[in-house]
Amino acid sequence: MSRDDATVITWQFIRTIHHSSHVVIVSHRAMTASAENSNDDAERIAALVRRARRCLCESTVSKKVERTRATRAWWFARGALDDDTDDRSSAFDDVVERPKREPMRVVAPGRSKPLGRGRTVESRVATLHALAHIESWAIDLSWDVISRFGLSRNMPREFYDDFVEVAYDEARHHEALANRLREYGSSYGALDVHDGLWESAMETANSLEARLVVEHCVHEARGLDVLPQTVQKFRANGDEASATLLESVIYPEEVTHCAAGLRWFKYLHARDGVRGEDESAVNENEETESSSVVRAFHALVRKHFAGALKPPFNHEARERAGFTPVWYEPLTVKT
Repeated sequence: MSRDDATVITWQFIRTIHHSSHVVIVSHRAMTASAENSNDDAERIAALVRRARRCLCESTVSKKVERTRATRAWWFARGALDDDTDDRSSAFDDVVERPKREPMRVVAPGRSKPLGRGRTVESRVATLHALAHIESWAIDLSWDVISRFGLSRNMPREFYDDFVEVAYDEARHHEALANRLREYGSSYGALDVHDGLWESAMETANSLEARLVVEHCVHEARGLDVLPQTVQKFRANGDEASATLLESVIYPEEVTHCAAGLRWFKYLHARDGVRGEDESAVNENEETESSSVVRAFHALVRKHFAGALKPPFNHEARERAGFTPVWYEPLTVKT
């Protein structure tokens, strides 16, 4: 099978691209042509990559949120390239190996204080702060996947559409959680944090497939498993505003982020993956434990994620993201 033939088949995996509150139908061109971008797309993508690196270099999370909002509006407007001299700075020529951040009290993962059950104001504030910090790193991770992998892996425009939207979702999540902290009389940055999410991401700095699998299909999927309990913790203790934010905004949008990770992993496997002579990308739609795409997924998790996956799983949310149990239940046993 040629690379172009494989690319035609891979678009069967991506007939619809789900964003947080709408669906973008992939164009006929994308479904029937190779993943090579037009000259206009290539120019805009190069500009977007520089904007992604500019966002990573913003000195505070609030500035990252502002920059993310502006970049998303520019990207989806599909208008003419603007003449922003700041984006042409040599500072954005290379991958940003460590995003800039405001000074915070950072502790080692596992040294954070327990969040508690939400029965006290302190417990609820600690939980909101931890969630806000996770979302802050999720913004950087969304831009990092564009900056680090987009051009080097010759990804199509729809890949950038997805992860610009993911970055925007994460920015809104962080901002909403930071607002809830202020309503409690606290603020983002008031408590200790750990940067385990970014440290985990650096384990996959050399592989887009591994990044998609570990960050979106393991870590974010784990978030889907525990979010319903977090919602109940707030609701049971009288914080309906936080419960509604998590349940009605963050939870459904995180499902789409997991779906994006799995969707683009399948795309890459169909386009670039190695198969036996008796296997084809068409048969991958069966998604059995013995299919090459699922085996490749399992191998990456076992290589880049320490330990086994821990049930119970939120099967309903995972199903909405495209995960049937064959993807994750075999990983509950460490090999």
